[in-house]
Amino acid sequence: MAAITDILDGYLARKLDQSTPFGAFLDPVADKIMVAVSLVMIVEHYAVMWVTIPAMIMICREIVISALREWMAEIGQRASVAVSNVGKIKTVAQMLSLFVLIWQYSEMMEWVGFALMFIATILTLWSMVVYLKASMACTE
Repeated sequence: MAAITDILDGYLARKLDQSTPFGAFLDPVADKIMVAVSLVMIVEHYAVMWVTIPAMIMICREIVISALREWMAEIGQRASVAVSNVGKIKTVAQMLSLFVLIWQYSEMMEWVGFALMFIATILTLWSMVVYLKASMACTE
């Protein structure tokens, strides 16, 4: 539900032209907290390496990209590491996997959640490489 309200909030802010610098700062922070807490809950519940490792990768990527964006903003190149389509698809796969794995309605849905988690992990690594390449191109 938090992901859905986040999408709706972003849509309405853009549509009604009611975005603020503080909102633009806080939105990605809230997203990262929501994802990290959900991943920690899932890791604690399942307590197996094949769930723990993707969660570690996703949390580490969020920290790396946050730091990269902050650094790029400091050197005036923030736009070069703006959200990409790969990042958006990653977020959708990630949010769906978290939803399904927290809900745990059926064993079949859990397997769908695991599959989405691995897809999100692959997209997480891919999008991180995209952002790192973009930042390197700007600093050369």
